Amino acid sequence: MENFAVFRTPKTILYGRNAFENVGTEASQRGKKALIVSDKIMDSLGIVSKCRNLLEEQGVQSAVYLGIASEPTDQYVSESLEILQKEQCDIVISLGGGSCIDTAKAIAVLATNGGYIGDYMRERKIASNPPVPHISIPTTAGTGSEATDATIITNTSSDVKMMIKQPAFMPEVAIVDPLLTISAPKNVTAATGIDALSHAIEAYLSRKSHPMTDTLAVSAMKLIVENILTAYTNGENEDAREAMALGSLQAGMAFSNSSVCLVHGMSRPIGAIFHVPHGISNAMLLPAVLEFSKEACVERLADLGRIFDLNNESLSSKEAANIAVNSIKDLCVKMNIPNLKGWGIDQSTFETVVDKMSVDAVESGSPANNPRIPTHDELVKLYHVCYNYQFSVEETVN
Repeated sequence: MENFAVFRTPKTILYGRNAFENVGTEASQRGKKALIVSDKIMDSLGIVSKCRNLLEEQGVQSAVYLGIASEPTDQYVSESLEILQKEQCDIVISLGGGSCIDTAKAIAVLATNGGYIGDYMRERKIASNPPVPHISIPTTAGTGSEATDATIITNTSSDVKMMIKQPAFMPEVAIVDPLLTISAPKNVTAATGIDALSHAIEAYLSRKSHPMTDTLAVSAMKLIVENILTAYTNGENEDAREAMALGSLQAGMAFSNSSVCLVHGMSRPIGAIFHVPHGISNAMLLPAVLEFSKEACVERLADLGRIFDLNNESLSSKEAANIAVNSIKDLCVKMNIPNLKGWGIDQSTFETVVDKMSVDAVESGSPANNPRIPTHDELVKLYHVCYNYQFSVEETVN
């Protein structure tokens, strides 16, 4: 840790059941016309329509962009920005998963600072003008993007996921309503849930962690570990959904102010090249990366292990660290997380791009925050381990 740490969050966070009902009030304090960035699923569920009605009740007009259909790309950014400018919107509302939120972050900044979104990568261009006010409303408990100052946008020309982090990308308001996550199907609940757990774990293991991020990361790990399987098996359980939404929010605040590490560094190229959803690719990698890193972070992994095994106070640090890794493997089995091969990634194609993926992972910067920093050759080897990784000796099907 340096001599001081910086901690940033949205200016306003509304959290709890029915918090969504306040979107109109929050929007009316910031502008007159909102662009809602969402997807066709949210529209089909009636959530977009409800948002527009809540805005209208407070005198706020709205336009809608529903083009998000995968991980966020520069194409989505340009399409939605064009609508924002054409409709003269002065607020952005993201309503959906991390892809909707990350796209909205990008257009909120570009609307007032200009340029191509990739210009802002590695701070080559600084967003010096205040962004359009952005109200982020997650409908999954996973990415934590509603409370981070980072956005990840795929460059469609180079198949590289651009990790962009600057204060201007932080949403002004986060509205976290766990009731919006009830509609998430089991596979989405699994992917986003382990994504949130990986955020909390990496924030805690990061070389840039500090006491404030540790407090949030530990709380998030506890909430997620204790509720993820209930949310997965019984999606109507509001208590579990609420705990997962809070855990995801806390994990987002934690990693935004420390950093993510090797899991995310390796995950981004998988998503960019093979179009694997971010949460799934993180889950595929998490156990193997923790095994790789374990000897460099035994004590901190032990803290996670003791969350999984609360009743065993006699565990040594090494034993507790092993429990952490094995318990995460067990979660992956119970929630049907595949390895890269099981997802359907062709091995011959994988072999042709694994070197590029390793280069791209390092260039993202995240692996340098890991307790054990891999060499290029170690990354290539670790990708191969993950391709055929066995989460358990026996296959479990739910």
